[in-house]
Amino acid sequence: MARISAVLAAVLALNPCLGAAFPRRLLASKIPTRDVQEAYDYVVIGGGTAGLTVADRLTEDGKTTVLVVEYGELSNSSSITTVQGGFMGMSDTELLYNINSVPQTNLRNRSIAVLAGKVVGGSSAVNAMMTVRGTAEDYDRWGDFFGSDSHWSWRGLLPYFKRALNFVPPDEDVAKSANITYDTRFWGNTSGVYAGWPSFQYPGTTAQLDAFRGMPGVPFVNDSGSGEPGVYWFPTFMDPKLVERSYARTGHYDNKAANRTNYHLVTGSKVTRIILNGTVATGVSFVPVTSLSTNQTVLPTNQTVLPTTVKARKEVILAAGGIHSPQVLQLSGIGPRKLLDSANITTVVDLPGVGANFQDHGMIFAAWQYQNYSIHPSPDDLFLNDTFAAWASAVWSANRTGPNSIAIGNAAAWLPFPVISPRAANLSAALAAQNHTAYLPPDTDPTVAAGYRAQMLALAAALTSNRTAFYSLAISGGAVSGGSLVALHPLSRGTVALNATDPRGSEPLVDYRALANPLDAAVMADMLRFTRAYHLANPRTAAWNATELAPGNATETDEQFVEYLAEALSPSEFHPSGTCAMLPRELGGVVDEELRVYGVTGLRVVDASVFPTLPGANTCQTVYAVAEKAADLIRYGPAGLLKD
Repeated sequence: MARISAVLAAVLALNPCLGAAFPRRLLASKIPTRDVQEAYDYVVIGGGTAGLTVADRLTEDGKTTVLVVEYGELSNSSSITTVQGGFMGMSDTELLYNINSVPQTNLRNRSIAVLAGKVVGGSSAVNAMMTVRGTAEDYDRWGDFFGSDSHWSWRGLLPYFKRALNFVPPDEDVAKSANITYDTRFWGNTSGVYAGWPSFQYPGTTAQLDAFRGMPGVPFVNDSGSGEPGVYWFPTFMDPKLVERSYARTGHYDNKAANRTNYHLVTGSKVTRIILNGTVATGVSFVPVTSLSTNQTVLPTNQTVLPTTVKARKEVILAAGGIHSPQVLQLSGIGPRKLLDSANITTVVDLPGVGANFQDHGMIFAAWQYQNYSIHPSPDDLFLNDTFAAWASAVWSANRTGPNSIAIGNAAAWLPFPVISPRAANLSAALAAQNHTAYLPPDTDPTVAAGYRAQMLALAAALTSNRTAFYSLAISGGAVSGGSLVALHPLSRGTVALNATDPRGSEPLVDYRALANPLDAAVMADMLRFTRAYHLANPRTAAWNATELAPGNATETDEQFVEYLAEALSPSEFHPSGTCAMLPRELGGVVDEELRVYGVTGLRVVDASVFPTLPGANTCQTVYAVAEKAADLIRYGPAGLLKD
């Protein structure tokens, strides 16, 4: 966690008002374990982004009974509600699992913090609040793994993107002064989860956004939800009236589901396994977190805890996230036989894809400082200009407006690879020609290897496409730019596996296998080269006189960039995905197109673990859309899906 702490310290230094606490609201209702009923229609494992969304939708009829079992607690911490900076949730260790990856061979054996929300609301309670969706081609790619008639596509998901969020346009004056564009055709207005906007924007944000017009071929997009890559403004997961984080708990529990008699939520509980009768999921077993050790992450091996067992009349829905969903399956005897044998767990369904195909967005540290930057006010003025800082504090205290209503920011470039790299065609051909299996663990199952090859061929085509974003750079509006360069489609694949030496008492072993595919480094090198050109060889930024702080001008060749990435790459933007992939079973898939686990009746997975490939965007909005669609699949089947 040292690296994350350093980042947070820097954020807090830039935003001194972040530490101010807001009044805590009353806790929403929940039930104690002793009041859990013997059986429910559905038992949902995980009260996070996806789990709360699905549970809300399934109980809307007032008749369908649902139990949600969540490891974390209902928290009213100001770390969650605070908007400014967007990172307060990540600063509160009470809200996060304590997990670190295995040492990463290609990253100087660094261990990486694995951040995931441990609270009702899950990661939607602690993320950076960036409300972004991927491109149309990202979601069409998912369906293509099944065939041209798949309902997993941009058109098949757009109605659920609309249902998932309540879009509130930005203030008219702010939009005009900052040149914020949007198109309400791509948004809905019925959800309890809000996509809102701050009441202030720094003029430098607009200037730095416009500076991309000095780079050849860069597209500009009118709305972030259009499914097109380019430079654009995007909203924030924020309730615009309260000016607080809007997340799964506030949108799908507090104001609706909490008062339903057919909906029960149990918190502070760890699911130990899914109960199977043969290959039929019949219920869930869980134990109280209070029976766990002091850091609340592991069960003491010398302690026996009597579990609570609950039956599911219809289905068990697994929504524990990209790290814990594969672990729950493995503990239940669903997963790779070799792994389960090593942990002395009886294999019920040999499903090699469980825990494979692990993906996350890579964050590359890079920084430039403008020596002749005179656009004010800027984010720097919050701690360099006492007058501006006092004004910002005053308007926030008076009516919750001004700079303190900005989360991590609302502007970025999400660009196709041909726009940023002159060698897109060469790298595409190299990726297609690889012996893909050589870049997977040596004991990888042939079906998982086949799925990886299918993904790499799809991404090879995407490298030459102008409809897939590979590159993301957030705009700060200040004199220092950088630290937020993101690789949107990593080519390497990792694993999440239970710890065979203590399968039920420890967190899973998380291995990003960063830079395992050497072409990742080449793609990231060109991302850095393009960003360098934006700052140093761009007529729109020339007057600001940028100095490169990192990686430095001496880093030029691919080999030098590999050395730099070993020190400066985080393989995680805290978007763990892909570990229960929605793919054909012969491609290492874990769930089918209805999110049903292969070989098991009455069991579905609904969270980011089902993403076969990452969308080129922050994952939260896509998780909401997938969960909304999953609720319709569960209630009505494919015939009842919404169509755009």
